Amino acid sequence: MPSAKQKKSFDLTCPCCSAVLKVDPEIEAVISHVAPVRPKMFNDMEEAARAMKEQDNRRDSIFRQSVEAQKHASDLLEKKFQEALRKAKETPDTGRPIRDFDLD
Repeated sequence: MPSAKQKKSFDLTCPCCSAVLKVDPEIEAVISHVAPVRPKMFNDMEEAARAMKEQDNRRDSIFRQSVEAQKHASDLLEKKFQEALRKAKETPDTGRPIRDFDLD
């Protein structure tokens, strides 16, 4: 027979996943867990197959874009290097920069 000081366990719903947790305040622990019911993602296999095909097409498209970007990456890096070299030639070298430590 529980005494007046003993508390009853209570249910708590997780705000992240909507699982139901049964918590015992006396031992301060979760004593049971009920996972949330997740709805089916697809109604039938044909719909799932279409989604997989769309995902494959999207992945292939992203891969082709990546390949094209890599083909032109060397040209882009060369242009950036030439621009940095031009700026370096235009800017005179003033020697070592003054550091905060040098000002003390």
